[in-house]
Amino acid sequence: MRLIILSFLILLLFSCTKTEVKDLEPPSTKQEAMDIYKDALSYMDEGQYLIASEKFDQSESLLPQTEWAAKSALMSSYCLYTISFYDEAILNLKRFKKLYPADPNIDYASYLIAVIYYEQILDEKKDIEKLIFTKNAIEDFLKKYPDTDYAMDLKFKLDLVINQMAAKEISIARFYIQNEKWIPAINRLKIVVEKYDKTIFVEEALFRLVEIYYRIGLIDEAKAAASLLGYNYNSSEWYEKSYTVLNKNYKPTKIQDKEENKLVDRIKKIFSIND
Repeated sequence: MRLIILSFLILLLFSCTKTEVKDLEPPSTKQEAMDIYKDALSYMDEGQYLIASEKFDQSESLLPQTEWAAKSALMSSYCLYTISFYDEAILNLKRFKKLYPADPNIDYASYLIAVIYYEQILDEKKDIEKLIFTKNAIEDFLKKYPDTDYAMDLKFKLDLVINQMAAKEISIARFYIQNEKWIPAINRLKIVVEKYDKTIFVEEALFRLVEIYYRIGLIDEAKAAASLLGYNYNSSEWYEKSYTVLNKNYKPTKIQDKEENKLVDRIKKIFSIND
């Protein structure tokens, strides 16, 4: 990921050295801005990213509404990102998108916003807010720029984010189970089954539902959850655990082809969050 970002910056820096600034008035202001821009690049080379960011901001303010101003704004944002000034970098990137919507690097600005959110993700026991921001930022990028070089990287990251969100729901469900809060636990587990059924956590969610339903006396619901687990994941350890919860001889009934649609409809109804 860092390599992708760095590669872009190398290209941007190269283009900066080749681009000529024309028709900027007054000449003294243009020269001052370019001198400051060069100073900013020098500070970047020295690893002094905070000073470099400030210099790029100064250069942008002296060259408003020009290609160089846009480059300065983007370079400033990158410097802030490099030193983990994430909030400031995101604000700067959003300002860049608003001021320079036609800039050819607008997709990179959106990509960097998504990456910054992604790098702030904490483990599943922490606040889910950054996971939501990350998911929204990545989905927004993929919707607007699906064919860019950055899309493949973000698609991979989106899968990880979704798994992390499912892990968060499982973690909360476990907490409720430990405290015998059965209804909140069921609601969290239903979210995993309905929204995150492609993640690695759906099997555990179904097994936990079997446990809870059986414990509170909802035997039909427990069997339905076990059947769904067995039908889709009959080689998993969670599947084996699920029918031993009911009784040692319990095995999910083999489903005939003509009954499959009825079973799917029944299970969807049972696991509907709106129930």
